Amino acid sequence: MTTPNGVQFGIFPTPNAASFDEDLRLIRLADDIGLDLVGIQDHPYQRRFLDVFTLMSWALASTENIRVFPDVANLAMRAPAMIAKESASLDVMSRGRFELGLGAGSFYDAIAAMGGPRRSPGESFAAFEEAVDLIKLFWTAGRGLEYEGEHYSLSGVHGGPPPAHDIGIWVGAHGPRMLNLIGRKADGWVPSSSYIPPEKLGPMHARIDEGAAEAGRDPDEIRRIYNISGTIRPGPAQGFLIGDQQHWVTELTELVERYRMDSFILWLDENAKGQVRALAEIATELRAQLRLGD
Repeated sequence: MTTPNGVQFGIFPTPNAASFDEDLRLIRLADDIGLDLVGIQDHPYQRRFLDVFTLMSWALASTENIRVFPDVANLAMRAPAMIAKESASLDVMSRGRFELGLGAGSFYDAIAAMGGPRRSPGESFAAFEEAVDLIKLFWTAGRGLEYEGEHYSLSGVHGGPPPAHDIGIWVGAHGPRMLNLIGRKADGWVPSSSYIPPEKLGPMHARIDEGAAEAGRDPDEIRRIYNISGTIRPGPAQGFLIGDQQHWVTELTELVERYRMDSFILWLDENAKGQVRALAEIATELRAQLRLGD
């Protein structure tokens, strides 16, 4: 398979307010040692969590090269025109280092408690598709933009500023209709290994590929980003992504070559600094191994 811009690696720090200083140090370390991405979850109804867009602005201002994305932004808590505006602003200020991870929303009791809408699965899907179209329209930075949907609209607004680069819309979803939509309209898919283990990825890739074929798109241009949980440590392997660096290289190679994933975002646990450094070494070894296999 081919992968857009090669295999990429990143980290998934938890946005606890109490650990902000440590999280920022980890993000700077990831930037310094050459990792590619930082993904930050978006659950604003969690009282201990910082707001993701505010935290991402700090992360981007504190780094030089690493790209940052919400993993994934909760559409039910934010108007899509504002998501488009915030995303373009962050991209301009960071000189093209922002990507937009986006999800329809979940935990609707918590969303409703915070003033957001309570949507059925059908309503969530329809709202999400409208939002993708509206965000892309807003990014054109045209004047007098008009959009009329069942859930969202624009009425003569002037878009802008335009993003500094073509921001990718990376979707966190696993339902059949959403996977088809990713193939038709999005730039990436963001599943998590804790919910979607490797053996379940194949049929979901197929749904994305079908959507891409319907839209006349190349499915290999759609990035496949995997949020992964595991522990890098010496000693014998003890299961999926629990073991030494060679075990990780072997398993990640299989995820690339057999399961078609091309980016890996590591959920950090204990010894986070050591995990970040080990991940960078794994990234170097894996890329070298994949080049030898070409």
